Amino acid sequence: MPASPSTARVINDRLALNLLQQEGPLTAGRLKELTGLSRPSVADLVERLSAAGLIQVVGESGEQRRGPNAKVYGIVADRAHLAALDVRTEGVSVTVSDLVGRVLAEASAPIDTGVGTGPAVEQAVALVERAVKEAGVDRPHTVGIGAPGLIDPATGELRSSSGLPEWHRRLVAAIQERLPEARVSVENETNLAALAEQRDGAARDRDTFVLLWLGMGVGAAVMLDGTIRRGASGGTGEIGFLPVPGTAGLPSATGCDGGFHSLACAAAITELAVTYGVTATPEPGEPEAAALVRTATAEPSLPPHTAFLNTLADRLALGAAAVTSVLDPGCVVLAGEIGGAGGPCLATLVQSRLAALSPLPTEVRASELGGEAVLRGALLTARERAQEELFGYHSSGRPDA
Repeated sequence: MPASPSTARVINDRLALNLLQQEGPLTAGRLKELTGLSRPSVADLVERLSAAGLIQVVGESGEQRRGPNAKVYGIVADRAHLAALDVRTEGVSVTVSDLVGRVLAEASAPIDTGVGTGPAVEQAVALVERAVKEAGVDRPHTVGIGAPGLIDPATGELRSSSGLPEWHRRLVAAIQERLPEARVSVENETNLAALAEQRDGAARDRDTFVLLWLGMGVGAAVMLDGTIRRGASGGTGEIGFLPVPGTAGLPSATGCDGGFHSLACAAAITELAVTYGVTATPEPGEPEAAALVRTATAEPSLPPHTAFLNTLADRLALGAAAVTSVLDPGCVVLAGEIGGAGGPCLATLVQSRLAALSPLPTEVRASELGGEAVLRGALLTARERAQEELFGYHSSGRPDA
């Protein structure tokens, strides 16, 4: 059945807003081309969205032509503000942005493992409040948090884990208490990294791939047909528990020692470097394991570096082969600080070994975002959630205030 005029307007407005989110500012002429709507229909929707305070003129096109330049329309950036957090075992990073993702303030701080849960939570919340104040924002509309651990698919909450500090779980509630009007959500850090790599990084041309996170711990994110898969209990991608050859034992339900974690975590990579005599000087804020991999890939022909990288690639291929044999994703992204440090050199080595282990053709790529992927993913999800709410429509067809 044909849509009613009011329904058609809602559909057209939503289409235009989606394009402005994805493409950035556009002229009315370009909106006409991308939507396929008539010129009068585009003029009407531009007028409606402008009157609703959702879009505004942000400049003029630079096209060389006779007559005046065309107006360029964009989403009203200060309609709402966002905060994103990357919560790690050893500290927190925060970014505050406007509605189109322009960063207004950034901050990070270590959290001493020796402090209690209460002081750790207070340090993290205070960091968020300082960043919001520095950005000149009264309050963030939406807060997106990326954290290690399992997210309960039924409640959306971070589940308790014996391997993670208690302040992680307390932090979400504390932020909601201190910012009561904000919409606060938490997502597994590896899933957020995959979203960021798919939107802005190494997997831009893929809607099916697996991201292998290599950091202090290891994990995987699974994106199939453009959707992150979390599993029945939120545990999809807990690859650290994967039993693999080459370890001293087997993992257990309470610990991943003896699993893939024992071969590919930061501590294991550091120990491997000692075995081959590889040394490195970390850059400010860089994990030691990432510095070792970066140094080795900078001069891969040196015998110690060659041996170190070959053994590391052998190890990583075991985890990658297990994932690809079940999912056949066609692409694996090596992410996290260590995956980013390894770059194309390490990715190529892993791909060659994976080709020998599995009959399924799989491209291995290096992360383009490195350790920044989690924060980028948290900001993307906060932005999308805020825009969904602000750009929603009542049945009357009028934009929500």
